[in-house]
Amino acid sequence: MYNETIRIPLTENEYWWGGTVSDGTLMPFGKRTPHQRDLFGDAGYNQANPLLLSSKGRYVWSEEPFRFAFEGDELVVEGVKGAIKVERGGDHMRDAFRHASQTYFPPSGTFPDLLFFTVPQYNTWMEMSYHPTQDKVLAYAEAIIANGLPPGILMIDDNWHEDYGTFSFHPGRFPDPKAMVDRLHELGFRVMLWVCPFISPDGEVFRYLRDQGYLLKEADGKPVVRYWWNGYSGILDGTNPEAVSWIAGELDRLVEQYGVDGFKLDAGDPQYYKPTDMSARPATPNEQSEQWARLGLRYAFNEYRACWKLAGQPLVQRLSDKNHNWQTDGLASLIPNGLAQGLLGYAFNCPDMVGGGQYGDLIRPDFQVDAELFVRYAQCSALFPMMQFSTAPWRVLDETHLSYCIEAANLHCRMGAEFAGLARHAAATGEPIIRHLAYVFPEGGYESVTDQFMLGDDILVAPVLRKGATVRKILFPQGTWDGDDGSRVVGPCEVDVDAPLSRLPWYRRV
Repeated sequence: MYNETIRIPLTENEYWWGGTVSDGTLMPFGKRTPHQRDLFGDAGYNQANPLLLSSKGRYVWSEEPFRFAFEGDELVVEGVKGAIKVERGGDHMRDAFRHASQTYFPPSGTFPDLLFFTVPQYNTWMEMSYHPTQDKVLAYAEAIIANGLPPGILMIDDNWHEDYGTFSFHPGRFPDPKAMVDRLHELGFRVMLWVCPFISPDGEVFRYLRDQGYLLKEADGKPVVRYWWNGYSGILDGTNPEAVSWIAGELDRLVEQYGVDGFKLDAGDPQYYKPTDMSARPATPNEQSEQWARLGLRYAFNEYRACWKLAGQPLVQRLSDKNHNWQTDGLASLIPNGLAQGLLGYAFNCPDMVGGGQYGDLIRPDFQVDAELFVRYAQCSALFPMMQFSTAPWRVLDETHLSYCIEAANLHCRMGAEFAGLARHAAATGEPIIRHLAYVFPEGGYESVTDQFMLGDDILVAPVLRKGATVRKILFPQGTWDGDDGSRVVGPCEVDVDAPLSRLPWYRRV
């Protein structure tokens, strides 16, 4: 499908970011870091935007997916003829981002419900996986409050329903869902439900959608039945307005009938679609992913893990599931991938669940919770725009480690007004809420710093990310910085600071 190749010479000390969020741990790209990625049909199981940003103010944009590679002194981009734009926004990364944002994915002026930024989220996945029940959900919510954590947004994850596509509470597991939702509201929670675009085959809903022409089809006209992580299912055709209207009606009914506040809209990855799928109008796998993401714009309470394009829109974008470890598929990925989210235009971002949300950890017979790691996960998440718990910290931690997690959650709440102000700014300008140091301080030589970040332009956050560490090295840019511990540092400088397990180091620019 690619019929144009553009070769872009790289300049001295030029660094690049973009493509997929999941490649954030490999960023920045450039002469010394060979990298390639094909965005067609592949978003890396997280968000992806057809954008590349340079530290020298240049950027690449295409409305269509493209393939790119950093090869020696060149950036090679292959795409659809006439679609690839190579432009200059100014002299620095921030200039490039703002120019690209305003030109190609302008901010909508709106944001998700501000509660996302002022209270923690709680998800049933790691506690209940595929076995949520009404009693378990209520017990989980009551335990959150009983153990000193603030109420927030509670997401009931996979298998609250009957078959996939049957948007009704399972009557055996949820005998009175309206009473459950009412009780959760009384406790101070907002309630979201997990949904996906897959439809269990052979059931009544599948037959109805098949007969209406709402499902993707094979070339022979029969409905697609495709393998995904939960088995084999049909797939809703996001290019069919009537199919979209049907699922929107089902979700609206849940809101009206039970008082549900919104939805975690999972799956929708381009990987689950094929170019040969027959749809209401011709569409690439990426376009189908984009259509699934558009559904969430109906709801102020929404969450996505997979998304193609739609940067600048009021969608909550969570990082993909992370492992319970210190490596770059666990805790060490949160900051670089979170920075990548912001630089790709996804300002309203959330790290993965505290401690990691990877189902594989749950089924490992030798799995044990590392209490120190759990606390550092919570601290790293606390000054992201959002934070999300799932594994119950009171179940897996002793009193001391639990207290550190509660303090991280309380810090997030105390900063709520600041987060809300930054969310409003992001909605108006498109700018990230958490920012790369090189975004705010382009002359500082901070392009390769991926273990600390800026919250807005004036708060520096440097979580501890190494096991056993009680001291961490922090790079302080130009300015005077007041620390959470009462210290004052005048930058630019590099300082080793004390960071016992009880401390998340962060500093405000005077």
